[in-house]
This record gives sequence, C-alpha cells and structure tokens, in this order.
Amino acid sequence: MTATTIVFDLDGTLIDTAPDLVESLNHTIAARDLDPVTYDDLTHLVGQGARVMIQRAFALRGAPLTEDEVPALLDRFIDHYEAAMPGKSRPYPGLLDALDRLRAAGFRLAVCTNKMERLALPLLERLELTDYFAAIAGGDTFAFRKPDPAHILAIVERAGGTADKVLMIGDSINDILAARNGNIPSIAVPFGYSDVPVEELGASHVIAHFDELTVELVERLTR
Repeated sequence: MTATTIVFDLDGTLIDTAPDLVESLNHTIAARDLDPVTYDDLTHLVGQGARVMIQRAFALRGAPLTEDEVPALLDRFIDHYEAAMPGKSRPYPGLLDALDRLRAAGFRLAVCTNKMERLALPLLERLELTDYFAAIAGGDTFAFRKPDPAHILAIVERAGGTADKVLMIGDSINDILAARNGNIPSIAVPFGYSDVPVEELGASHVIAHFDELTVELVERLTR
C-alpha cells in the first residue's frame, strides 16, 4: 500500500516568516517613500508570492504602480530577503517533533508553497529542514500554483506518492481551496497569516498546535 503524502504550506504553516517578510517588504516600498506595513497588514498581503505582495502593499497605501515598475521592486525585495535569510524566521513550536513522528510512521512529507523556489529552497536549507521532505515545490516550479490542485498533485507525484493518498496542511484560503478543489482532505492551522478565522476556510480539521498532528489523525482523515 502506498504511504500517504502529507503536503505542507511554508509561510505561516511550517515557518513563521512574518518578521522577515515585513522587513523586506518595507525595505522595498521605501524606494517609493511609502509608509511601512505592519504585521497586522501581513494577512492581507501574503499567499501569492513576493510580486503580488508588493502590488498589494502599493494598493494598501493607495500608491500607483505599473507592471513595468514591478520587476525592479521585486529584485529589491529578493536581494534584501536573500541577504538576511533565515533572519528571524523560525519553525513553529512542535513542528520538528511532528515531522519526526510522521516520518517515523512511514508517511511521505512534501512542501507546496506559492513562494518562489529561489527563496523557499534556501530558507528550508538554512533552517536544516530540507532533509525531512521528499519533494519541495515553489510557486514557479510548475505552470500552475495554489489554489489549483494540480500544484499539490504534481509535488505528490514528484515525492513518489499517489493522488488518492494525500493530506494538505496550510494556514490560508489558497491551501484549503486547493485541497477542496482536488477533493483532498486538509488541516488548517490558526497561527499563520489567514485574513479570516481558519475555521471558516472549510478544512477537514483544524489543529491549534503541531502536538495535535498525530499519526492517528492523519490516518483518520485519509482513510
């Protein structure tokens, strides 16, 4: 029997990246003298990658931004973010124990994030998390991305899993909607960056802490 593949989102699910995202975004928009964003703004900005985060920050400040101006700002963001990585970003409490527990039980683990590969891969590497995962997909790994369920299913295939034995874990609408669109069971975590209560996202289950991510729970949701 093929083992279940457990697919994790990255920002706001595996790792609390908020301090560094806010810092790099504020460095970026300072080029246009925009007022800094705060952590409270973050839930409305993240989830679709750095390009969209920058565009949303400009919209939040009511500042005009043309498509032609985005690449230079994106480069400014990436340069700042990469230089400080991993910065203050840290795994959420209980994560490492949960990953050890799930891997020991024979589950495949994978990452599916809308963060671009060149930012996701070194972040996981520098936090010494890479070896936990059979495959890692960024927002630019394939021609599609969450909430398209193909993003999840493609990384499951790359991890050696099968489409009928998958569980998605995330913190925002893109994660849970991608799972729902693919008829995939899901777990939502409330400590990330959703702009609505995660109980409203329609996940199969909600956990408040990674201590609750047990082998029994995974088996029940994917049975």
